[in-house]
Amino acid sequence: MKRKIRLSIIFKATFALVLVTALFSCKKNPPVDDSGYNLNVILRGDAKSMPGSSGYIEFRQDPDTARIIDLNTFVHNLEPNHSYLLQRAVNPITDPDCSSTVWLTLGLGLTPQDIKTDSHGDGHADLWRAVTSIARGTQFHIHFQIVDKVTMTTVLTSDCYDYKVR
Repeated sequence: MKRKIRLSIIFKATFALVLVTALFSCKKNPPVDDSGYNLNVILRGDAKSMPGSSGYIEFRQDPDTARIIDLNTFVHNLEPNHSYLLQRAVNPITDPDCSSTVWLTLGLGLTPQDIKTDSHGDGHADLWRAVTSIARGTQFHIHFQIVDKVTMTTVLTSDCYDYKVR
């Protein structure tokens, strides 16, 4: 009799554990496929003229109706206490690569915004761009550069990335 009670308790405990595990492992909101919508852009400097310089852009498109792209931009080891600008150039996805040199300066919407470095040559700016006028699902090749605001000399560049308007 005691053995049956123990087995019953073990069975109920095991069943409860399996049930709880199953309930908590189910995802009510599966993750959105962000392939092509969100990018992690690496920016590199010329090893000879600016050794150690680099940058990073968190390119994020929220699935909202406004279609705003957040461009959280970081630069490192550039000239201290100086201003830089983020630019992008795009090609239609049907072109084979990022050959465009038609650069658009990015910022706060259509207003260019400086990326200012501190006394160590590091800087950060939360930039954004609206793509409301571009049809959802449109795909592009895109590449970025950081330019010196005074001389307009390119100091950091990215590889070519593919993105899709959400």
